Amino acid sequence: MPDIIHRLGTTAPLPTVYDALASVPGIAAWWTRATTGTSAIGQRITSRFHSPDGVEIGAFVYEVRELEAPHSVRWHIVEGPDEWVGTDIEFRLSQEGDHSIVLFAHRGWREAIPFMAHCSLKWATFLLSLRAYVETGTGRPAPDDVKIDNWN
Repeated sequence: MPDIIHRLGTTAPLPTVYDALASVPGIAAWWTRATTGTSAIGQRITSRFHSPDGVEIGAFVYEVRELEAPHSVRWHIVEGPDEWVGTDIEFRLSQEGDHSIVLFAHRGWREAIPFMAHCSLKWATFLLSLRAYVETGTGRPAPDDVKIDNWN
C-alpha cells in the first residue's frame, strides 16, 4: 500500500505545533475553517471543504486514535472519499536543535492514483499553512488555501 509522506521543519516550539494538530481550533486554523467535533481519543472530528463561493467540495470524518503530547497525533478516516476511508493520517513530532520537526504520513492508500498525487501536493500546501500558523498566528486554511488544480 502506498503512503504519502512529508517532512516539515518550523521554528515554533514543539507544544505549539502539537496544539495546532491536536485541537479542533488548531486544525481549523491551518487545514479547513469548517472543522467541528471533539479532539479526544475515540472521538470524531469532521473537516469540510468549500469552494471560495461556499459550495461544499468534500468532507472527511476521522476518529482520533492517538494524542501523545507533544509527540504524536493520529487520525483514522471513517467517512469521506472511498480512497480515504480506512486510511490513517499521522503526525510525529520531534525537536532537532532550534527546529520542531513534523513527520507527516497519510498511510494505507490502496493504490497510487491521480487523486493520491493531488492529495500529496495538497497536504504539502496545508503543511506550509501549518508552519505559517504556528510561526505567525495566521495559516491558510480552506477555503483560502493554495489552489493547485481543477479539483479544488
